[in-house]
Amino acid sequence: MTTEVLDYHDGNAVLKGRIALPAGSAKASGIAVFADIGGIGEHSVWYAERLAELGYVALAADTYGDGLTPDFQSGMPILLDWRADPARLAKRAAAALAALAAHPRCDGRLGAIGFCFGGSVVLELARHGHPGYLAGVSFHGDVTTPHPASKPIETKLLVLHGAEDPLVPDAALVAFLHEMAGVGADCQTIAYTGAVHSFTNRQADGSMMAGIKYHEPTARRSWNAMVAHFAEVFR
Repeated sequence: MTTEVLDYHDGNAVLKGRIALPAGSAKASGIAVFADIGGIGEHSVWYAERLAELGYVALAADTYGDGLTPDFQSGMPILLDWRADPARLAKRAAAALAALAAHPRCDGRLGAIGFCFGGSVVLELARHGHPGYLAGVSFHGDVTTPHPASKPIETKLLVLHGAEDPLVPDAALVAFLHEMAGVGADCQTIAYTGAVHSFTNRQADGSMMAGIKYHEPTARRSWNAMVAHFAEVFR
């Protein structure tokens, strides 16, 4: 497995990604990895590398542009600005899928995973659609949207949710399930008791907020659920 810098574009915006390639030279399905509020960094690159070890071409995507990595306080207004315009967000995410599809190691079949804000990106991309986008996985993502889906969703989705996540209350999850059912989406949703927000992030120790904390059993189980989801869709 090797990891390389990959610059790609959304219009005039320069996006600074990191692409992880599986061993060998065979073509493989491509997976975009969308980061949390902090932007592309250690967490999303680590997941991209683990996906490459499974045999996928994985791109740790740069949603903000120019490799921006804000802290929580400065990142929140940036995140909210993107979340307020789902079509713009989906277009930015689609640039990552297009970069993957253009890579010589990618077989044209595409998927995505995302964490927190990145989970929202995965879902908005599915709501708006993209050629070849077959499978998406949201890890502790915000499932709400200002513009719920109104047309069929082709992407097979897996939503991995901390059942005790204070940032995504039960009512939001129920509304999301009704949204998915209303458009006939193929969407599996797993709610893990004992888990709150950011349950995959080893750096989240609850010191910033009790509801933002790593949970090892859920991190492990959610990874296994993702592996099974991709295996069903791609293989």
